[in-house]
Amino acid sequence: MGFDPHEPEQRGQLRDALTAADITVGELWLRYFSMTGSAGEYEVQAYLQGLISLPVIQRDLLALACNEIIAEKPPLHAPCADQMKGMGPIGPS
Repeated sequence: MGFDPHEPEQRGQLRDALTAADITVGELWLRYFSMTGSAGEYEVQAYLQGLISLPVIQRDLLALACNEIIAEKPPLHAPCADQMKGMGPIGPS
């Protein structure tokens, strides 16, 4: 397996997305594996730490798995005043 010059940037952006979306390696790996990913969970962890290289297709599957998980999460938003009606200091009354 040769080294792809884009791999470090792809890995870094995947790590950034995982952190921003609060996705664990276990969550990522489970989705990736369900999409026919062939690397084990420890291999994915090692890849994310920059310890091993993965083939392009496996890296792309990891990116797709991450993007799917992100798409399923509810978006963050700041509520307007009319959305706050009935809300106490902690949450809905």
